[in-house]
Amino acid sequence: MKSLLGTHDVVFLTLDTLRYDVAKRAFDHGHTPNFARLFPDGWEERLTSGSFTYAAHHAFFAGFLPVPRTTGPHPRLFACAFPGSETIGKDTLVFDDAANIVEGFASHGYRTVCIGGVGFFNPSTALGRVLPGFFQEAYFERAFSVVAKDSPEAQFNFAASRIHKFADGERTFLFINMSALHQPNCHYLEGYTVDSLETHAAALAAVDGALPLLLAALSHRDVLLIACADHGTAYGEDGLIGHRTPHPVVWTVPYAHTVLHRSTDSR
Repeated sequence: MKSLLGTHDVVFLTLDTLRYDVAKRAFDHGHTPNFARLFPDGWEERLTSGSFTYAAHHAFFAGFLPVPRTTGPHPRLFACAFPGSETIGKDTLVFDDAANIVEGFASHGYRTVCIGGVGFFNPSTALGRVLPGFFQEAYFERAFSVVAKDSPEAQFNFAASRIHKFADGERTFLFINMSALHQPNCHYLEGYTVDSLETHAAALAAVDGALPLLLAALSHRDVLLIACADHGTAYGEDGLIGHRTPHPVVWTVPYAHTVLHRSTDSR
């Protein structure tokens, strides 16, 4: 990350509530061709630090992205300085005087932009303003939210509109919290009225189908793109429904990152 600072934008997508097993199955069966072009090796199986959106994103914005299952320590891409950290490596970008990485990138001249999705990014409540408050620009519309079937298109189109306004030499840290995977997602399959693994997968396909809208806007920029889930969710496993619980389907998430070079959408 140190070598990319100042020369590359950072685009961070959280695919809210996306389960690793669903993401892997969709990848293996060819149901997410746009993500497959971005990440030809597929999704990495990782463990997240939080079992629901608020907790997981606080960890992410402190620099604690989901970690591999392999034995650590695992050096981080970026970090906020604090004594005793064992995951700050020689290539980790460390923000010495920032309480979160968003403020850290801003201190290096990056324009920080948040495009919200789920309720913890809805500024209609004080709690919903906490995470967006880290950013210089924060946006939320009903069209971006969990109730909007076309939220992937709305979020990526809005992101593209902001990207097109950035000057070539202006760097940005762009964060998008994708809401489509979060319940309710039954509207992604015709005739379904209850959320299920099938409707969860259909929601992922909808995000994948809209992804070219974002990639086209990024095609003239150099970008570090990070995509991961903040947590998964249960659909009846061990009698559980939802998340905010210590269960493997909640803690296990897909993760990938890649560097995009201008005029191409591949590595």
